[in-house]
Amino acid sequence: MDVKNKLEYVQTVDHRYSTPGNEMVSLREDALQMLAATSRTFYIPISRLPDGLLEAVGSGYLCLRAIDEIEDHSELEAVDKIYLLQSISNRFQSITGNQGLDELREMLLSYCKALPEVTLRLGDWANLAPQSIAPRIWDVTATMAERMSGWVASDFLVQTEADLDRYTFGVAGAVGLMLSDLWAWYNGTRTDRGLAVGFGRGLQAVNILRNRAEDVRRGADFFPCGWGYQEMYAYARRNLSYAGLYEQSLPAGPVQDFCRIPLALAYATLEAHEQGREKLSREEVLQVLQQLSKFSGRKT
Repeated sequence: MDVKNKLEYVQTVDHRYSTPGNEMVSLREDALQMLAATSRTFYIPISRLPDGLLEAVGSGYLCLRAIDEIEDHSELEAVDKIYLLQSISNRFQSITGNQGLDELREMLLSYCKALPEVTLRLGDWANLAPQSIAPRIWDVTATMAERMSGWVASDFLVQTEADLDRYTFGVAGAVGLMLSDLWAWYNGTRTDRGLAVGFGRGLQAVNILRNRAEDVRRGADFFPCGWGYQEMYAYARRNLSYAGLYEQSLPAGPVQDFCRIPLALAYATLEAHEQGREKLSREEVLQVLQQLSKFSGRKT
């Protein structure tokens, strides 16, 4: 989205979603389009979720993706990242009706030249979740934004495995806990919350490996002192084993199907990286999805 279109979006967003009966349909469609544009890992599993759960998980993913774009931004100064992340955290802690979200849009508009559309539309994604679960998603977003601002302030200083655990918990393990809360909200599914943390950590460890070169260029190195790729591979595989136990413990159905896809893609990405490739090709992604479809009896 160019600057002109960003400005037009901000000026018209309230009108676009104010028509009774149409607003959530339009927002859901926009959310799915944004998911398709920002994540080939999570678009498919989210798009397959049943009504209600789709909006809840989609809201959570897009809210967290929006703030992640700030943390990872290659051009924003650290002081701006800290300001934005802390401001977002504060506003999510004080949402009252639409007022807090209107203020959020106004604050993000001042950075419209730098921020991507997924971040500029953070207020929309916060509105996507069903009202009965939305506060849980706002809480996770507020907490994670605050933690991210702290990591930016420390220049992402990771010296020990304990530091790495703190980082992967703060930006991913907490996502696993949020998902467990969404499963419980949707149909009463109960999960092992320790394994839920491992689910998030395992996926994040693979992301760290995949994005290592880019992270180092922007001044962030998540490898503890003395660690090379072998140590990080072992860390990723240990947490992915917890993720596997988490997925296997879930009842058959949409929740298990959701977790199975990113887990399979994470394992395939890790294997590709160990072979010297940064990421999976589109064809390899499709092969993984086809194998899962055969296993579950679903069509891609």
